[in-house]
Amino acid sequence: MEISAAGRLEVRITAADVGKRVSVRSLIEHGPPGEKFTDTVGVLTSWDKGVLLITRKSGESVRIAESALVAGKTVPAAPARRRGPGATYEELARVAARAWRPVESERLGDWELRAASGFTRRANSVLPLGDPGVPLDEALGVVRRWYGERGLPAYVQTATGAAGTQELLCAELEERGWAREVTAELWVGALAPVADRGDPAGVELSREAGEGWLARYQRKGVSEVALRVLGSGPSVWFATVPGAAEGDPPAAIGRCVVDGRWAGFAAVEVDPRLRRRGLATAVMAALARQALDEGASAAWLQVEADNAGGRGLYAGMGFAAHHAYHHYRAPDDGGTGR
Repeated sequence: MEISAAGRLEVRITAADVGKRVSVRSLIEHGPPGEKFTDTVGVLTSWDKGVLLITRKSGESVRIAESALVAGKTVPAAPARRRGPGATYEELARVAARAWRPVESERLGDWELRAASGFTRRANSVLPLGDPGVPLDEALGVVRRWYGERGLPAYVQTATGAAGTQELLCAELEERGWAREVTAELWVGALAPVADRGDPAGVELSREAGEGWLARYQRKGVSEVALRVLGSGPSVWFATVPGAAEGDPPAAIGRCVVDGRWAGFAAVEVDPRLRRRGLATAVMAALARQALDEGASAAWLQVEADNAGGRGLYAGMGFAAHHAYHHYRAPDDGGTGR
């Protein structure tokens, strides 16, 4: 916190700092005995009528009364990374989007409207990387009409927690009644250690998601549209560990998209009866070796906050969270699967 020459804590932020990353200390009105203060770090998304709104890296919004402020200062847009490959949010957002393409898309300024008959929110949401070219309310009206014409709920995918992410847009959407339905994280790591961790013997690689692979995939009854999304990307590979007996569903599967220096992992799934036997590690090692052969050096993947097993596995491979991403649904619209 900021400390004056006289040794006192000072508030060195104002409403002019909206949009900047800040660190504040504030009084706790009804805290546990002995705890008087709490610290909050995030992007200052508004300062209105005596209340500050700060969006944390996770996307959580914290409201703090101006009268409760004890100290505050602006801080660098993003802390220095301690491990993993360096990358901007925009680079990763574009790489992730190329790895999971919709079947239909349309530009609205720097926004991309994406649709794939409702198969996952990622392929049926707006990716707002920049200015839509029109005022926000007009842009959201276009978004709602575009998805309404396709019989789909309107979603906007946003991100928080890194330089260049969209904390201000998140606050604007929430102010307009858009509901955040899903939050997950994008993690990054070096690719070579992934290739070295497991024994890829017995893992079969294919360019297509065959019947066996789909039998293990968590989304059953995959449509032709879904197959197009699964097969989209610059260089797509599917990994399969065959079941114990002929005709059994695979013991484990995985998917990887190689795109320049990046390899993106997804759909790493293991038969529940065979977990903790190194199968997921073997699948990722086989895919990582293929990606290394194609010139990739860095890896990314997406993981939900409540996936404790996956988070432990990926952390052990050297992955770390880069940013959180969220899907906001327009008011009065129904839901769809992630």
